[in-house]
Amino acid sequence: MSRNRRPAPPSDYSAGNRFDEISQMLRVDHAGEMAAVEIYRAQRKVFANTNNLSGIDMILAKQEAEEIAHKKTFDQILVERGIRPTILEPIWKPAAQLLGYTTAFMGEKAAHACTAAVEEVIEEHYLEQEDRLADDDSLKPIITKFRLEESEHRDDAIENGAEDAFGYPILSAIIKTGCKIAIFLSHKI
Repeated sequence: MSRNRRPAPPSDYSAGNRFDEISQMLRVDHAGEMAAVEIYRAQRKVFANTNNLSGIDMILAKQEAEEIAHKKTFDQILVERGIRPTILEPIWKPAAQLLGYTTAFMGEKAAHACTAAVEEVIEEHYLEQEDRLADDDSLKPIITKFRLEESEHRDDAIENGAEDAFGYPILSAIIKTGCKIAIFLSHKI
């Protein structure tokens, strides 16, 4: 039985190695973009069955399209560099879907609150990466471009009422904490 195998890390893979640092960074980025796609897809499924007068579906569709492009970029980079995705992907994917469905069922403002919280954490994460990457590193312009797009998603969410969601401070804190835990775990596993 043939199964799709993930690329194995090169033999010089070791802690403290620059390759290891970049591999971990890219593994997290890939997992995050996969999760973002799943969140938006779940939210769009819920809102597709509602009287969508506010235009949330168009906002989510635009954001989802950008996340799909980000994921495809990281898919390609992982293959080119022989880096395996996180083995936690089978956990993150349904977790992201659950987050998307849950916040969408809570309403449009909660869906926007989810976007605002996730994108705030991701923007900080990408900023840290930009600081660690050398100016001549080919990854830096990619990370910068994606960070700016994530920031735009956050700003759109806030503009569309994210902070007015019921229990916003608690909802935002829970989502941010979940994102930070996922980043930490995906970094190593």
